[in-house]
Amino acid sequence: MAAMSRLVARLAFVLMIVVGAPLSAQQGSFTMAQVRSYPFPNELSAAATGSRIAWALNEQGRRNIWVAEAPDWTPRKLTAYDTDQGQELTSVQLTADGGTVVYVRGGDHGSNWDDALPVNPAAMVEPVQVGLWSVPFTGGEPKSLGVGDYPVVVPRGNRMAFQRGGQIWTVPTDGSSAAEQLFSARGNNGDPQWSPDGSRLAFASSRGDHAFVGVYSSADQPILWVAPTTARDGTPRWSPDGRSLVFVRRPGGGGAPNPILVPRHQPWALWTADAVTGTARQLWKAPETLRGSPPSTQGGYNLHWAAKDRIVYMSYEDGWSHLYSIPSTGGTPLLLTPGDYMAEYITLSPDGTYLVFAGNTGNTPSDLDRRHVVKVSVDKADATVMTPGTGLEWTPVVTGDGQSIAFLGGTAQRPPLPMVMAADGGAPKLLGEDRIPSDFPTDQLIVPRSISFQAPDGMTVYGQIFERPGGAEKKPAVVFVHGGPPRQMLVGWHYSDYYANCYSVNQYLASQGFVVVALNYRLGIGYGYDFHRPANAGSRGASEYQDVKAAGEWLRALPQVDPDRIGIYGGSYGGYLTALALGRDSNIFSAGVDLHGVHDYSTPDSGAGRALAAAMSGNGHSAPPDAEEAMEIAWNSSPVASVATWRSPVLLIHGEDDRNVRFSQTVDLVQRLAAQGVDYEELVLVDDTHHWMMHANAVKADQATVDYLIRKLKPIM
Repeated sequence: MAAMSRLVARLAFVLMIVVGAPLSAQQGSFTMAQVRSYPFPNELSAAATGSRIAWALNEQGRRNIWVAEAPDWTPRKLTAYDTDQGQELTSVQLTADGGTVVYVRGGDHGSNWDDALPVNPAAMVEPVQVGLWSVPFTGGEPKSLGVGDYPVVVPRGNRMAFQRGGQIWTVPTDGSSAAEQLFSARGNNGDPQWSPDGSRLAFASSRGDHAFVGVYSSADQPILWVAPTTARDGTPRWSPDGRSLVFVRRPGGGGAPNPILVPRHQPWALWTADAVTGTARQLWKAPETLRGSPPSTQGGYNLHWAAKDRIVYMSYEDGWSHLYSIPSTGGTPLLLTPGDYMAEYITLSPDGTYLVFAGNTGNTPSDLDRRHVVKVSVDKADATVMTPGTGLEWTPVVTGDGQSIAFLGGTAQRPPLPMVMAADGGAPKLLGEDRIPSDFPTDQLIVPRSISFQAPDGMTVYGQIFERPGGAEKKPAVVFVHGGPPRQMLVGWHYSDYYANCYSVNQYLASQGFVVVALNYRLGIGYGYDFHRPANAGSRGASEYQDVKAAGEWLRALPQVDPDRIGIYGGSYGGYLTALALGRDSNIFSAGVDLHGVHDYSTPDSGAGRALAAAMSGNGHSAPPDAEEAMEIAWNSSPVASVATWRSPVLLIHGEDDRNVRFSQTVDLVQRLAAQGVDYEELVLVDDTHHWMMHANAVKADQATVDYLIRKLKPIM
């Protein structure tokens, strides 16, 4: 009896441990917290002279400014924000001489609205204001330069322009005097651009249905309005000699509302202007095709006035987001980057003779799902991949002395870190490897494989598969759906902090015995214009859902996958597609986690509802001819229209101060699911945003996601 009692007690103790521990800690060789502990660098910048660079580094919510310089490139931490208050660091820049680093602390700069308003997920009594800061490169206490956003340092000297309240201000970067408003002008004034000698400032002034380009010279001279019309002018850029400007001109608002459901060309053109008289002429006009519309990939127009009197811009006209250059006097544009790949994060070299960028091209087929640093001249199509191989590299900058290229990069296993290499090529040097925690499971991460398959309508769909060898004969599986939707998941660590987080979750699920597919569905980037801009997508018919369903069917056909244990999760647009999958195909997707998804495209702040409001703005009572049809299609494209067939359980996760997707979208869905009797759970993160500003909240959301999927799809044996 005593032996039996001891056995029962031991079993009870073991059961207590198993039940009391997070489900995700019961199997696998590392925890969710460990794989989520990676450092994440961003905001890489180089001084206009010399060899100094600076970046922001997020270490489990402790965000700080780091710097390095040639020849040894030893990283140094400049700031001491050693507690996580949920405050991001953005707009990191060095003064021209490299003596000072300036940055913005606070806000949510990946948001769709209110990006410059305070964020307070730490529930502080006094929220941190979005403000400008500077710190000496050699070290010292950071100095507050006041409330403001989007600073631009002057090319010569130590001051900067910035935006506050729709006006443009200036302040010395050392804080030796208070900030001053440069001028007062109607409208919302932004995109300040210093002339090469720092004596004048070009800017864009949005006036609603029209916009102007202005040039400020001094307090005793009037603003020069450059060739004002009823058009929308913006994106001013100076010529190297400071005598001229190039800018983008688009039609103004108004006119009869266009149909919502019919895609149409969005006209735009490049104009050059005399920066003294304001007289302007059209340099180039975009082709009047859908592909000729303004590019919607990173950086938009990516407009630069380069050396050799060449003007560089981005266009989608040949089916890929490519760089072109054209003489400032006019002529035929030269395609600089031919080939089936895209260009992102474009930087002009200090001498203006070449560009560096991140491209999904290289010498292996899977490079379509990577990024590498590419270098190309401004006057010839001589693009060269500087960092070939199985790593991933992005956001390159050229040091002011022209000797080095700095960039960020990772692999499938090692998380991102800064790197630097000679400008003419060679082996890169890795910076700050000691910032990776000692218990980070680098060697235990798997290398995902690129995959592709066909959607029912014949569209080729892409993605990556995460799977550990061995394990159960029949494994549970999960489809991960990214947000955006102009995003692309990669075969390694991602250049976005949001998707680096998702990559770590996918790695963790694979460690738990799941087969995971990170789906790159139509509407995403990286595979050309026709993939990025498909017909009848989103609120116009959700054609991209075919790709989600096809991913589920593809997994079901794998011999090692249990077809009755396939789940789905995603955030933002991925949350929308997750909810759509659970509503339309609960027979395929047995459970899901919907993170801050859009659920009703007919509301005034999303989809067709927003398009209708925009179309009617300034047009009196006139409405698009297909308004009623568009609203009906938007409703039927929404998860709320499929609640009646929703059977699978769901976990809903949403930050209550979300500035990308209204929290009300989840509030509304909960009521509909409850009325239908659907099994749902909630995790609400009070006062956090779409991007989990606090590391603890990110880990909480990740932990809840994996625990829920394990609990619903992988019963403990």
